[in-house]
Amino acid sequence: MSNRCQVPLLTLAAGLVACQVEDRPTSDLPVQVEDSAGVRIVEYAGEPEMAAPFQFPAQPRYRHGGNPGDYAFQGIIAGRLFPDGGAVVYDGLNTELVVLNRDGTTHDVLARQGDGPGDVNSVSAVFALGQDSVMVDHGNLGRVTLFVDGVVTRTVDMRIAYGLAVRGIASSGHLLMSTAGFSTGFEEEWLPGYMARFDMDTGTLDTIASYDHMSRPPPELRWNPIGASGRVTVATGQFVYTRSDRPEITWRLPDGPVMRIVRWRAEPDPLIEELLAGFEAALRAGNERANPGASDADIERMTASNMAAYHTVLGHPMPLFSTPIGDTEGRVWLPAYRPGGRRVDAPGYTVISGDGEWLGTVEAPPRLRILDVAGGLVLGLLRDEMDVQSVVVYELTGG
Repeated sequence: MSNRCQVPLLTLAAGLVACQVEDRPTSDLPVQVEDSAGVRIVEYAGEPEMAAPFQFPAQPRYRHGGNPGDYAFQGIIAGRLFPDGGAVVYDGLNTELVVLNRDGTTHDVLARQGDGPGDVNSVSAVFALGQDSVMVDHGNLGRVTLFVDGVVTRTVDMRIAYGLAVRGIASSGHLLMSTAGFSTGFEEEWLPGYMARFDMDTGTLDTIASYDHMSRPPPELRWNPIGASGRVTVATGQFVYTRSDRPEITWRLPDGPVMRIVRWRAEPDPLIEELLAGFEAALRAGNERANPGASDADIERMTASNMAAYHTVLGHPMPLFSTPIGDTEGRVWLPAYRPGGRRVDAPGYTVISGDGEWLGTVEAPPRLRILDVAGGLVLGLLRDEMDVQSVVVYELTGG
């Protein structure tokens, strides 16, 4: 049996098929909702053009970095918010884990580079489990570490899960993981990736589902910097899967069943010279950070070599969005796509609720890349005109 409703304006409530109208402006595109076999499917007739009911304010709650006494960030990889608005941030170039207090006025180095129990190295993700608890996924070291009040309280061997990265944590405490990388030269149209669930108490790893992980580019785009890919994140303890060339989001429970699918219609933007120039600038900035003291001529040679390794075609369709972010409200934030991955900041984010409601677009401040969204706050990496990195926290305004 299926239940359907189709109306111009729609608010979705979990487990309900009834449709309601909100007071705020909404798209007039038809929306179809179907509940069948326990899966909720929400389909939009197009791509709603509307602003989200919340926005970034003109100024952040705080900014840390670039001022006397601040931590000198060099290469921020990941970060998470604490409940009080403080943050924990991993700097991949300094190889240090840094904790900021609730107003960003002070900082402490929680862990430094090394291979010992209290050290960090090759960190792929950090998680704030409470006000004073931090979990670190060490990636290549094959372990996760739990810090409580600045002290290591637990280290879990994760070598059985080699090749997977922690994306989030289920309400049961299981680690939700997915494929972390890939090798080139595969023959399939799409290289498969895997979602998995890891029990830290028993050391049991369960494969939950497979998904399209990386696409095989055509021969003329063998090293294509704008190729499509599949990405897994976690929102409120559920897997969230997207494929960057497909206007669709799929939610899965930690043990595998699909709970919700949202689809819409969208046309990809073509690659233009301006965006490729931005990609080159991001590569140059990365080379400068990784090679302090190198001459301008050396940096230019490195950047030219990087660019020569890629084959691009202007006008080629780009992905619809970059790697999604799941927040503590269950919402999914889809960053506008720009070539360059982590080196490039997204100008805007499309936000969709955990129930499948299209909330609209949020315009991000210039040169900001979002790291985490929790409790109405946004943690971000901000670069100034000299490419100096700072950590900022914004308090969203509006609904």
